Amino acid sequence: MNKGTIRHMAVFTLKSAPDSEKTRTFLRDGAEILSAIPGVDNFEVLNQISSKCDYQYAFSMEFADQAAYDAYNNHPDHQAFVTRRWDTEVAAFQEIDFVNGAV
Repeated sequence: MNKGTIRHMAVFTLKSAPDSEKTRTFLRDGAEILSAIPGVDNFEVLNQISSKCDYQYAFSMEFADQAAYDAYNNHPDHQAFVTRRWDTEVAAFQEIDFVNGAV
């Protein structure tokens, strides 16, 4: 990750069962829709394996700079996904944003 790059992660638990088609569809749709937004780099869907964390999944992505991150947050496809899917299918979440400040 280059200096100044922003890594955005949304860690979350879904309302649906982990082995359900609804969960698979949410993760697949999230990856397809969100990774296609201009400025999104290195999009990943991650599964939690630690017993120390209550969240089951994460969407992780990188942005070259704050402007790219802001454009993503304001993009109509992101806004629609949040309104139509995230707000109705996610039980709990935490957003984590880091910038690479390597010295």
